[in-house]
Amino acid sequence: MEKFLKEWRQDAMNKHQYDSAIFIGDKLLALTNDPNDAFWLAQVHFSTGNYSRALTFLEKHKLIDHSPACRYLAAHCCIKQSKYEDALATLGDKPPAHLLGNTNKSRRKLQHTSGNARNGVHRKGSSRTERRDRSEERERENTSEVKYEAAMCYLRGICFAKQNSYDRAKECYMDAVRIDVQCFEAFDQLMKNCLLSPDEEWTFLESLNFDNITTDDTDTSQEAAQFAKMLYTTRLSKYKNPSEFSNAVESLSQHYNLDSNPDLLLSKAELFFTQCRFKQALAITSSVLDTDQYNFSFLPLHLACLHELHQTNTLFLLSHRLADLHPDEPATWLAVGVYYLSISQIAEARRFFSKASMMNPHFGPAWIGFAHTFALEGEHDQAVSAYGTAARLFQGTHLPQLFLGMQHLQLNNMTLAHEYLTAAHALCRTDPLLLNEMGVVFYHLDHLDEAVHIFHQALAIAKEIDSDPKAWLATRANLGHAYRRQRQWSLALSEFEEVLRQGQRDAPVFSAKGIVLLEMGRCCDAIVALHEALAVSPQDPVATDLLARALEENAAEQGWGLREGEEEKTEEVLEEAFGVKREEASRRRARRKGREGVERGKGGRMSEGGEDSMMVLSDGEE
Repeated sequence: MEKFLKEWRQDAMNKHQYDSAIFIGDKLLALTNDPNDAFWLAQVHFSTGNYSRALTFLEKHKLIDHSPACRYLAAHCCIKQSKYEDALATLGDKPPAHLLGNTNKSRRKLQHTSGNARNGVHRKGSSRTERRDRSEERERENTSEVKYEAAMCYLRGICFAKQNSYDRAKECYMDAVRIDVQCFEAFDQLMKNCLLSPDEEWTFLESLNFDNITTDDTDTSQEAAQFAKMLYTTRLSKYKNPSEFSNAVESLSQHYNLDSNPDLLLSKAELFFTQCRFKQALAITSSVLDTDQYNFSFLPLHLACLHELHQTNTLFLLSHRLADLHPDEPATWLAVGVYYLSISQIAEARRFFSKASMMNPHFGPAWIGFAHTFALEGEHDQAVSAYGTAARLFQGTHLPQLFLGMQHLQLNNMTLAHEYLTAAHALCRTDPLLLNEMGVVFYHLDHLDEAVHIFHQALAIAKEIDSDPKAWLATRANLGHAYRRQRQWSLALSEFEEVLRQGQRDAPVFSAKGIVLLEMGRCCDAIVALHEALAVSPQDPVATDLLARALEENAAEQGWGLREGEEEKTEEVLEEAFGVKREEASRRRARRKGREGVERGKGGRMSEGGEDSMMVLSDGEE
């Protein structure tokens, strides 16, 4: 009868017929009075969303202290009901010390568990064959307990995060992965919420002992360990070690047929976005969303690419479809906010970014978008406050600190800008945009050597990560200005010409090139450059003034202009010459009038005044 009821119960679970599973499970528990069956029934109540009933059931049967699995389920029920203090009281403040202090050696021989081990409460009577050694069974039981202890560390992290204790949450997530390297939920929280800097992420990955992953076959265990490490590598920040990331993706694609896997495609798209290759990133995200249009993990990156490429029609259609079908998803209102941001309706964009952040207070893209709306309107104080909140929530990413530095740079607060940018640089040393902003600060502080070094470093890193060169033309132009301030004319000219050669026809760049050419004494080339600047922007005042100066200098070089000492003498000569000419013209005019009087006396017609003047000019030409 027990076997029949268990099969019936499992069949109902496989069909997601939870009422049937509860009905049969209750009868089976009455028949066996087995703690495993009681735990199983509590899990069914949890799966149906009856968290209070599941917790009460565990307490009624006194199962919470029976095993780590029951304690984990009880704490999970409390978290689902937002009872975080009760959950922490059930879980305890810290995991067992021996699990953290001896994670490398003590569990190498532990094997993966299945079947009864996953149920969390272990049977007193073993169904294993007599040939299996009892020590191996104990190792399997220990493995199950260790996994649940790691899962409880993860739940502690969730509770601390909900209470805004992000440092403690980060430690709990890291402890969970250290105890059980297969606790991906905890690892994902660390990566998704940017709780670690890029350097800390790679250091943490190297500290994990993937050799604890074991299978029945030793060779297979080594392969599984390497496979898991490569999967985790694809989740790390793309600002550091892009070559290792590429190797991991290539190996997973070739040897495990994961080239079309959405998670790997998302990692590739993130790398392209980091490299400012927005079209390639959008192609990947679009290909995935075409087959799985409600894969919400892709949406923030997909929306960012659409915004960068100004595809407002696509944003409009996508945001409307999401609002109709998934109004409870924060990503839906993020999409609406990005659309309004793209069409410059800043107030509407702010409202929807705020809505998305209220639905999920840990949704980073919504916070950054909310702060951007203030920055675009010049509301620097509110922008600084919003970016500060994002910096507190997402301690491992350098972007909020970078944006804070950019705000203070716009306010001309160079000291504060330098402090924030330095803090961002401590978190990430390989972002060309960050290095560009630091170079601008040094430029304004007249630390030109440091500015030149930083701009060179930014361009070198952009080339190293295979970024789109056109994305960093502004950095190259800044480098040219720094050289110009150092009076290194040839180097400055080469940088400006490189910017123009790569397609940035910008009036300030042409004007800067004109200044350098003037300083080099190449007035004709400067005039050409300044004319090109005015062709791009006809009302540009800088180019207009520079062109007037260039024309004056060019006239002086060609001898068309006169020195100050020669001006008075030249004026006297001209006056004398013009005086002689005027006297001669007057005499000729008098003679002509005499002739005209004779002709009138003879009945001839009098000439028109216009003809008179033409004759004077003709006589003058003689």
